[in-house]
Amino acid sequence: MAVVETNALKKRYDLGAHTVDALVSVDFVVEEGEFVAIMGPSGSGKSTLLHLVGGLDQPTQGEVTLSGQRLSLMKDKQITLLRRRNIGFVFQFFNLLPNITVFENVLMPLLLNGRDDEGSIFTMIDHVGLKGKEHAYPYQLSGGEQQRVAIARALIHNPRIILADEPTGSLDSETGKAVMELIRELKEETGKTVILVTHESYIAEYAQRAFQIRDGMILQ
Repeated sequence: MAVVETNALKKRYDLGAHTVDALVSVDFVVEEGEFVAIMGPSGSGKSTLLHLVGGLDQPTQGEVTLSGQRLSLMKDKQITLLRRRNIGFVFQFFNLLPNITVFENVLMPLLLNGRDDEGSIFTMIDHVGLKGKEHAYPYQLSGGEQQRVAIARALIHNPRIILADEPTGSLDSETGKAVMELIRELKEETGKTVILVTHESYIAEYAQRAFQIRDGMILQ
């Protein structure tokens, strides 16, 4: 069953006197439970594709279907609710709130979905290898530990899909490998769908299937 599908997806940015075609025409299908990597250099359109799939931006043309629902037929509030319930995001720069603790950062998606399950938060933090760090602040953690917090936050509300945008881009290679091992382990345990973008071939090797993207076009 396809959980993500794009059809003739295009994204154009108007930059004053000229335009940039970030995506030209992308047809892309990801089945439930797959771990897919999208590889490409900076500026190839890979992050743009991920943002469109996650409903963070709107395409210039084409369609995104997410969990069987066409985003073009939905209002902004409906897309926001769909995203909150179905998607967990992991970003390159962690995007943790600096003035609250690890526990509180992981709690945020539950609060947005009207839940507050303290026990599940401690379990998730332990599961990503950060037991005892619940009351630490992000600045007290290493880069790898901060990314583990971000992964816990992405998984805590039990989404169907994990979208990871260069999740190891701010880490050294050894820490990056450890983070990818964790992502693969959690994916195998939960059966979630993972779509990851990267410019590193060794990161893409963790996926079951990989695509190349060049000049806004997907290459099989």
